[in-house]
Amino acid sequence: MKTTRIIVLALAAATLSGTAVPVLANGKAKVPPVHVEHEDGEEILVHKGEASFYSQKFHGRTTASGEPMNQNKPTAASRTLPLGAKATVTNQENGKSVDVIVNDRGPYVDGRVIDLSRSAARKLDMIEDGTAPVKVEVKPSEQPTDTAREKVEEKVDQLTPGNQVAQGESGRNGTSGNTGGSRSDTVSHSGSGK
Repeated sequence: MKTTRIIVLALAAATLSGTAVPVLANGKAKVPPVHVEHEDGEEILVHKGEASFYSQKFHGRTTASGEPMNQNKPTAASRTLPLGAKATVTNQENGKSVDVIVNDRGPYVDGRVIDLSRSAARKLDMIEDGTAPVKVEVKPSEQPTDTAREKVEEKVDQLTPGNQVAQGESGRNGTSGNTGGSRSDTVSHSGSGK
């Protein structure tokens, strides 16, 4: 009974103060889902939410891709976007954009969709505030390598099951509709599992 009372009081206080209460799914931070949009005839990955940037203490530490974290390079961490993918991050408050390469996993904080290097955050003019509402866009046609492009296209296919049905019905590329995705590919919390 005491625990329930504390939770109710905390929720009431947060509601009155206008502070968002973190919502955890299975003990993991909850973030808005990645979705697919169409731009100039191309299907692109879009992730909207809050951006933050790496603390200085992470400079030089090994990222999920195996390379050292470098605060001076335009890189980022995402829980859902493919490693090696190029993404355009736009600060929704001021319209400034920066291109980054996803080379790490995270952030593991509610509502945050991307964690930027300090140089990328500086280009978005978000250093002083620490966070900013952003739109992250990943276009298959703008990927730096064939491998990155294939990973992005695969993620697009995973998020648009209608594409697989349409391809199967039309017989595009001589296939019968299965693009090779598996049930486990649809999990949106890739990464280290922290």
